[in-house]
Amino acid sequence: MTRYSIVSLARNALSHHEHWPRLWRSPEPKPAYDAVIIGAGGHGLATAYYLAKNHGVTSVAVLEKGWLGGGNTGRNTTIVRSNYLWDESAAIYEHSLKLWEGLSQELNYNVMLSQRGVLNLAHNLHDVREGKRRVYANQLNGVDAEWLTPDQVKAFCPILNTAPDARHPVLGSTLQRRAGVARHDAVAWGYARAADARGVDLIQNCEVTGFDIKSGRVEGVVTTRGTIKTSKIGCVVAGHSSVLAGLAGFRLPIQSHPLQAMVSEPIKPVLDCVVMSAAVHVYVSQSDKGELVLGAGIDGYNSYAQRGSFHVIEAQMGALKELFPIFSRLKMMRSWGGIVDVCPDASPIIGKTPIEGLYVNCGWGTGGFKAIPGSGFAFAHTIAKNEPHALNAPFSLDRFVSGALVDEHGAAAVAH
Repeated sequence: MTRYSIVSLARNALSHHEHWPRLWRSPEPKPAYDAVIIGAGGHGLATAYYLAKNHGVTSVAVLEKGWLGGGNTGRNTTIVRSNYLWDESAAIYEHSLKLWEGLSQELNYNVMLSQRGVLNLAHNLHDVREGKRRVYANQLNGVDAEWLTPDQVKAFCPILNTAPDARHPVLGSTLQRRAGVARHDAVAWGYARAADARGVDLIQNCEVTGFDIKSGRVEGVVTTRGTIKTSKIGCVVAGHSSVLAGLAGFRLPIQSHPLQAMVSEPIKPVLDCVVMSAAVHVYVSQSDKGELVLGAGIDGYNSYAQRGSFHVIEAQMGALKELFPIFSRLKMMRSWGGIVDVCPDASPIIGKTPIEGLYVNCGWGTGGFKAIPGSGFAFAHTIAKNEPHALNAPFSLDRFVSGALVDEHGAAAVAH
């Protein structure tokens, strides 16, 4: 992001769009819709778009208590990849990456996808074994993946410190060449414009305060702009899913944590790939404006504050300077924090709830941005058909009863 707000970026982005006044001023909600999506971030807007495009459900309202794309979609580090270990994860993330690859053409809006390659560094024997295991699993699932030796890592990213006596020695790395970055808020506005063109109502400044539930079935949603009747509601409110679940009378096995990121002052092009390190918990890429986009891990405490602890940033910067001594004199320009839902197995929940007609899409943790197209595609199918798509069937709420967890975090050592 620049020093300008997402609001001004959005205004400029939509200034020549024929539906811009309707989008910007937000229509008054109608008394009833076939479906309501709560949350106008990337996942919610993608869901509304695919409901209209793939299933012909155009009587849809997307409700947002703030402004479009103003939550985690505008507060992420833009990484797009699909090199996950488990079959279930690889399937939905790979489908998402394939959608990313044609998304600018699909939406007629430049989401600025840059497939520059993503390195996942290995610093110890465990990292090496896990990295190679993941490469082989990816290849078996048809996902592009390679294992690089330290010399090959140096050739791919020359400014990386790969000296044998480095504090964090690089023993190798996985590489997914099709992975890369995309513009964070562009995907939200691309889906918003495309959904609007298909008749979806995008209603901003409309906070959900309750649900109309009778005999275990949802019949409407209560908002600060009135009650809206509907028989299907999709909740896509990253970081606040447990709050909405509480309003509906059930609990979700998730916790909300701050997730921090930052950008440096802009410099000339020097880093043409994405570098991630799970062991020292730092990941970095360079934006088209020259800023280094830097991310860390989640804070260890629960919070809804969109800021985190200084010690997380301090550790992140220390690791960054060890890996990239060339960056040691750069100044930090901005830092920010999003709120992420984290499941016990660090995988999402996408599907039905105990309330008939109420569906949730949450728990993505640090992996939400890259999943936006695939998540919206599968969630739209689930809402329209009242049954999960094959892509999201393994991520139902019931898995916490059966024990069929998809533990990417514990197995792959990196879940960003």
